[in-house]
Formats: sequence, structure tokens, C-alpha cells
Amino acid sequence: MTLEQHQHINNIPNRYHFIEIVEEIARTHDRYSLMLMDVMRFSDVSAAFDHKSGDLVLLQIANHICRLFKDAAAIGRLSGDIFGVVFTDASTPLAMRDKNAHLISHFKTPLMVNETAFIADFNVGVAIRKSKDTDSNTVISLAESALKKAKSNRHVNFALLTDENQEVTGKGLALKADLTRALHNQELELYFQPKVDLNTFEIIGAECLLRWNHPLDGVVFPGTLLKAAESYNMMNELGYWTLESAFSSIAVLCAQGYRIPISVNISPTQLYDPRLLPKIRKLIQKYDITPELIEIELTEDVALTNSLLVKRQLDELKKLGIAISMDDFGKGYSNLSFIRDLELSAIKIDKAFVLELSESPVNSAIVKATKIICDAKGCETYAEGIENLEQLALLKDMGITKGQGFLFSQAVPITQFISLIGLNDFSHLLDGNTRNHG
Repeated sequence: MTLEQHQHINNIPNRYHFIEIVEEIARTHDRYSLMLMDVMRFSDVSAAFDHKSGDLVLLQIANHICRLFKDAAAIGRLSGDIFGVVFTDASTPLAMRDKNAHLISHFKTPLMVNETAFIADFNVGVAIRKSKDTDSNTVISLAESALKKAKSNRHVNFALLTDENQEVTGKGLALKADLTRALHNQELELYFQPKVDLNTFEIIGAECLLRWNHPLDGVVFPGTLLKAAESYNMMNELGYWTLESAFSSIAVLCAQGYRIPISVNISPTQLYDPRLLPKIRKLIQKYDITPELIEIELTEDVALTNSLLVKRQLDELKKLGIAISMDDFGKGYSNLSFIRDLELSAIKIDKAFVLELSESPVNSAIVKATKIICDAKGCETYAEGIENLEQLALLKDMGITKGQGFLFSQAVPITQFISLIGLNDFSHLLDGNTRNHG
């Protein structure tokens, strides 16, 4: 397969699209190799020149790789300065060591950046699939492990693993065991943070958040579990547990007479999973839920992809009647053209802008700009992280009428959330300050 030259860095398949390609190759080839290349000292370029120059360097490197490995099945950009290449005709350690030597030799010629020479060196990690029973996620994990190994080696910046000699650390095994146990021993639980109408203080929905009932440490945030899920490609399993729990919780709320929408965060990995839509359809049937009662919250990671698969999945979710919202808006690097084209029911302003609203005119400008975007799109604007009356008053002055935060309630178990809905009373907040800003 001849790889085309790219005109812009954003045209190179990103991590999620590249994973799709690897999965397809795994279905059609018993043996293949995955090479990950991390550009060493790329931060020097970023520090010396502007962001545009950095992108030009990465584009030069990508196009050199395309010319260098004309026999490659695919090339992708997994993160800022890490590239991936798949080979279907080179699946032995000797062949891949030759590929690495070819890479090193080729890049001895400097690249020019703003009339300044830059020599690209690489840390290289390689994974070889020898058995067709090894899934693509395992191969990707092996390649990432090999790359870490290459980075830690002072003298040889190359490491290779195969599915016959998978190396897993004791700590890693413990994390994986923790996640597996938590999923199967009912140690995970959803907590619910109310979404509130800022004018009436009525509870109009909730965001569900994952908590871990650790057998030794009590209720903790599941950061460790999420890291394990990412490391061992178990994000889908964790994500589907969360989705099913959200549907089950909606059924409980409906049985109590409370028909309010619940939003659940979905990982980019799930949006690349063809099982997502069939699974959601089954959950709608199983729990007899009106689709309008479930809302999917996307992170900005998803907005940075141009994957047709993701767009198709989101379109199908909308057709089912499920609302789509953008979470933590402004926290990352939002692709405004994607947001323009995507049908959203709401955009949630990241709490970082709300927490410092009174101290920062820039934060106020970002909140106002988000409101203008939402009004133009015909979707709701939500503010996250509302913690005091001053923030509430400022938001209301800007026309923000919906939000969530500790001023109202932290995330609580479903029994406490049901009690909050029953009371539906945040009247203690209705003092003179907030009345004057209605």
C-alpha cells in the first residue's frame, strides 16, 4: 500500500482513527507489526519556535515516514509527537530491527525549521502479533509498553515485544485485578449531581459520576481504576457498566414518579465501538426507558476528531432521541467547526472559568462567547462548578440559566438524590442578592 503525502498535520489519521485501522488490519491479517515512534526533544522545537512551526516539523516527519516506509499498511499520529506505523509484510524481530535501522539512517539528514536545522531522533517501540488469537487492543498495549521501555533505556532507544513474551509489571497486574474485581464484585456505584434551573432552583436533571466503594479505603474517586482501564483497554467494559447503571437508575427514578433526564459521560473509545448503538437499543428495551431521558456527554477529545464513524454514531444516537451535550467546554482545544456541525442539546462551560469568574475578565468573555455560540446553535448553556452566590449572580447577569455545582449539591448516591428531588427546595439560596439578579 502506497501512503499519500499529507498537506496538513490534521489530515493524518489521529489516535482513534488509527486504532480503527489497526482493528481492520487485525481482522484481515493473522500476523502484523505495530511500530510507535516518539520524536525525541521535540519540546526544543516548540520552545524555540511557534506552534505553527512545530506542526510543520511534525508534517515533514510524517511525510518522510510515508516515503521511507512505502510498504507500510498505515501511518497515524497517536498524540502530539508520537507516530504509529503498521506493517503486514514485516512480522519478525529481525525485519523490524531493520526497519528501525532504516529509520535512524534516514533521519540523520537535518530537517529545516525557519532556516534552522533540526535532527529528528526517535524512541521506538514495536509489537509483533504472531497469533491470530491476540486482539488488536493487546497489540497496541504491547507497543506502548515497548515504547516506554525504549524511553527508559539510556543507550538503545528501541524495544520490541511480541504476543509470546508479554511483559506486565506487578503493579500493572494489581491495577488490572482491582478493575476486574471492582466490576464483578459490585464495588462501583453511580453518584448523581443535580442540574438546576438558576432562576427557579428546580432540579431539572443530573449528571451521573462514577465512584468506587473500595474494600479498604471506602468511597474514593476512581482515578486509579480509570488509569487501569486505559492501560488494559478495558474502557469499553467500564463504559458499558456505567451506561447500564445509568439506565437502571433512570428506571428507579421513573418508578418513583421522577422523569428527569440523566446524563452520562462516554469515552471516545466507546464512540469507535460498533457495539455502542446495539447496546444502547437493548438497554432502552430492557429498562423500558424513553430515550429522551438519557443524555450523552462528550469530552472535547471527541471534538478534535474528524472520524466519520464518530459522526455517524452521534447521528444515530440523535435519531434514537438521545440528547448529546459537550462537557467541560473550553478545557481543551475545541474544534469549533466540529461543534458548528454537530447537533448538540447543550454545551457545558468548564468549571475552571466559573470558579474564577469574578477575578478574570477573560473568563467572563469566554462564558459570554459560549452563550452566544449556544444561542446561535439553539442549544442550552450550562455552567459547571458553581460554588457561591457571587458566581451565581454573575452567571445570571450573563443570561446563563442552568448549571450545577457545590452551591446546590455535591454528587450523592441515588437514595439521597431522590430525597433532593422530593424536597426540590434550594430556597435558602433565594436571598436578596440572587433576587436582584434574576
